[in-house]
Amino acid sequence: MDNIDCLSTVVSIDTSGSAAIAGAASVAQTRAIRSRWWVEVGVIVWLCWVYDAITNFAPLRLHAALSHAQDVLSLERMLHLDPELALNRWLAGHHTLGLVLADYYNNTHFIVTLGLLGWLWYRRADIYRSLRNSLVAINVLGFLVFWLYPVAPPRMLRGYRDVVASTHAFGGWHTGALASAANQLAAMPSLHMAWAAWCTLALWRISTRRWVRVVAVLYPCMTALAVLATGNHFLLDILAGLLTLAIAVLIMRIATAWREESSGQSGRARLRFLKAARPRTACHKLVTKSEIE
Repeated sequence: MDNIDCLSTVVSIDTSGSAAIAGAASVAQTRAIRSRWWVEVGVIVWLCWVYDAITNFAPLRLHAALSHAQDVLSLERMLHLDPELALNRWLAGHHTLGLVLADYYNNTHFIVTLGLLGWLWYRRADIYRSLRNSLVAINVLGFLVFWLYPVAPPRMLRGYRDVVASTHAFGGWHTGALASAANQLAAMPSLHMAWAAWCTLALWRISTRRWVRVVAVLYPCMTALAVLATGNHFLLDILAGLLTLAIAVLIMRIATAWREESSGQSGRARLRFLKAARPRTACHKLVTKSEIE
């Protein structure tokens, strides 16, 4: 009976069969807890506040934004990558198609992105945070460029048509009361393109079905056509939007790796402390069942 105390330091762990599966499921369930809805709303409100703060300075930066737009267009022409004017004139001659693409430009950007974000929060909490953080980083990077290097869209330059305004598209903010509440000097980078590419990344992660992935790839392609033809973005804006997504994802991966490494080092330090603090017993011999009896 004196040797029974020694058994308290011995633990038998079954790492096979249903026990291991149940343990893995428990860990996955723990990690898949949804974040509080009011936290997510707070993030959106904060982003809107930052965007509004930048918008308030737009009237003071119009001259610089127009100058930067001319610089972007000159660079595109030098590289022979300037399809905006041809697409814009073609779309302006087709009113019905122009209205369809203008409505697409105005509304799909928010409906698809926010709808997919909400679905991920409700159904795929296991991957929601990483994708949400990437989307937040996209917006922060975009806002930083808007502040440092405002660029007017092509529709503000001579020779281009504002298809959204001319077709009176639903939800249009280029004219009327909404025009003063929108940052119209935010062509570079194209957040329309960055958000659409983010949706592609999210759909690619949540589904392996072929038709879903085909739609995921076609969506940013359609978005690129819409923003170019309606005169709202340059081709370089689109490429900058894709680059913004890539940088945001890279930042999140580096941050995740750093956090996991820090967590691992902290865990190892705690383990060393527990080993050092474990009380030593006087029992050193193997205790058999017969000895206990």
